[in-house]
Amino acid sequence: MTDFITKNGKVIPLNGGGGGGRKGAGAVVAGALALTVAAGTGGVTTLGGPGAAEVGSGGSSVRLGPRKAEGQKAARRGDAEGAWQRMGMKQLRRTVRQQAECVAVSFGEVREFFTRTRCTSLERVLFAVTDGAGNTAVISVVWVGLASSGDARRFQTLMNRHGSGDVHPLGSHLLDLGDIHFTGLRYGSDRDGATVTVAEAETATGQVGHDTLDALAGVAAHLPRV
Repeated sequence: MTDFITKNGKVIPLNGGGGGGRKGAGAVVAGALALTVAAGTGGVTTLGGPGAAEVGSGGSSVRLGPRKAEGQKAARRGDAEGAWQRMGMKQLRRTVRQQAECVAVSFGEVREFFTRTRCTSLERVLFAVTDGAGNTAVISVVWVGLASSGDARRFQTLMNRHGSGDVHPLGSHLLDLGDIHFTGLRYGSDRDGATVTVAEAETATGQVGHDTLDALAGVAAHLPRV
């Protein structure tokens, strides 16, 4: 895979992780059923292991980078559950992939891009992952196919820019989650030829820190389109 880029256009190595900070997809209205997870303490999610530092509530950890790199390796092999495990999380459930027409499920400059540039395919999926202590995250992954690698490069640059719009994630009601607002602040993207992968992560229940969510999105962006 090539060209893993943060929203400000800086190229980073594939094991370096993703950036965040662009306008998200807006509110996602979900169903009424609560996702069943183990009862927890209500504290922030931390990455386990001896000496692991807290990564919730704005904290950071030098141990997060190596875990993220290992998670990205698993993701590139198509092992989503293994990727979450390397991040100290367990997959609870996922939706099936759903295809969509690009213009119909996008907004802002992203939608304008699709009206001018042919999109060959678009697939979306949602994952719910937990730390087993009542803290749950939901992760949206979108694969967008373009007609050429040049189109894909331009699309990724647009997506990585704050305030450019977005592709709407699937509704979280498909995972029986409450109202989820995807802000785009915890975000990762990757490009492989003419395909761009975009991932976003948000807290569903309990407290999952910003750094952990951002790392989860950075890992998910490396999941291959199959």
